[in-house]
Amino acid sequence: MRLKITIAYDGSTFGGWQIQPNTQTIQSQIEEALSSVAKTPIRLHGSGRTDAGVHAAGQVAHFDAPDNLTMNPHNWVPALNTKLPPQIRILDCHEMPQDFHARFSATSKTYSYHLCLSPILPPFLAHRAWHLPRQLNPIDLEDALQRYLGSKNFQAFAANRGNETEKTDYVRTITQSDLQQIETGFLLTFTGNGFLYKMVRLLTGAAVHVAQGYLSHHDHQNLLTNPQEKKSPLCAPPDGLSLDRVDYPELT
Repeated sequence: MRLKITIAYDGSTFGGWQIQPNTQTIQSQIEEALSSVAKTPIRLHGSGRTDAGVHAAGQVAHFDAPDNLTMNPHNWVPALNTKLPPQIRILDCHEMPQDFHARFSATSKTYSYHLCLSPILPPFLAHRAWHLPRQLNPIDLEDALQRYLGSKNFQAFAANRGNETEKTDYVRTITQSDLQQIETGFLLTFTGNGFLYKMVRLLTGAAVHVAQGYLSHHDHQNLLTNPQEKKSPLCAPPDGLSLDRVDYPELT
């Protein structure tokens, strides 16, 4: 039985999503819980990686339950949550077709980024927002965000993993890139068919630099027009970033 789970987590104290040596990660914690419930090792496949310190309200993953385990999908939720630290919670669990894949079946993802402009960072926003007490120009910020819309080569907004080749595809389609004013500052929202390594943080960092007057609109546009020349000048910290939603085709 292939099962799809939706996960929320506070990533502040974890080394990101993907299993890594010598650090606790979201994937490793959930795999340990799965194996404890099933009494056998179970591999978990996520919709994508999130960096150390990044949060999620709607990460998605799938796993294959052993054939001899007939537990109802919904019962996996409390069974796993009792074995997970309070910073990680399974929100739901559903049976899926065998060809479903949390990563390759996804059609889009939505991320949000919280910019806190308050003079003093509220304690409850520690590790949950980027503190920018220097005021931003919201018109310039919105203009910068709108430049990201559409299908573009985002190589200038992709951090290097070290495995890039001449055939690496940097084209992604962004369908939402906007901001909402909230009590503590701004909430940026990005939706796209996929995101490159640290792409949202690099998009955010460049837009903030434009809004603060450190990066001209011309130089910002040049990052999109001539993506091989330079990289985005600023990678926003992970604190304010959250994976909010992963979308899939409706089952028929």
